[in-house]
Amino acid sequence: MGTDITPEIRRFKEVRDENNFTQAEFAEVLGIKNSTADIERGRTKLSGKIVAELLRQFGINPLWLFGESNQKYLQVTKGDVSPKVVSLNSAEEENIVLVNVKAAAGYPHNVQDVEWYQQLPAFDIPLPEYRNATHRGFQVEGDSMLPNFRPGEWVLGKAVPTIEEASNNRVYVVVLYDSVLVKKIQKLPDPSKLLLVSLNEEYLPVEVNINDIQELWQVNSKLTFNLDSPSESGLLKQLQQSMEDLKSEFRSIKH
Repeated sequence: MGTDITPEIRRFKEVRDENNFTQAEFAEVLGIKNSTADIERGRTKLSGKIVAELLRQFGINPLWLFGESNQKYLQVTKGDVSPKVVSLNSAEEENIVLVNVKAAAGYPHNVQDVEWYQQLPAFDIPLPEYRNATHRGFQVEGDSMLPNFRPGEWVLGKAVPTIEEASNNRVYVVVLYDSVLVKKIQKLPDPSKLLLVSLNEEYLPVEVNINDIQELWQVNSKLTFNLDSPSESGLLKQLQQSMEDLKSEFRSIKH
């Protein structure tokens, strides 16, 4: 039986094992009836359709699969993550739509619904850097991006056309099919996946498939309205004053 196990079969099984699929689960993903058992036993050859699915879904290089290349993964698609809808003001110029925490819950499901966007507030910033690109505002939810981004603050993101054009280790608004997240992204050796990293070290990084990303917005500015909170410089002055007061108390005790 060992003579029937060709290099492509061994590598096919390697892909399944790496993705933690059972034979039945892998068959369902690839559109094969029942399971992949017959393929892995060498009884059934890999069809062109299966090779295409491995390339499309997992970025597997067909030449690697058949032992003719050491490059395992290919960049199958540039990963279109451009805005699905843009908003215009009365002068037919793009403006900046604001997506608050409540709206963000429905954003992934309405990402292509023009009428839904019309319900959201929008505004203009009369600066050139906001005129030549599509921007969108998102409200920060939770504390996973502390200390840089606080709950309730707003980030303004510049639209990114493709995953390929996204910069490594920059903060983005990542629109998935079920959520909207503000995270730092890290590219991985596997081009079909990205790592989403929180600035708050209490939160673990999350790995996502590029195919699960609908839109990507590079964060380039922030709006905050919590002016009552003391700034870092204000806190420093308070600490310095407290130290001086403490020194004065010690001096008075000595005398």
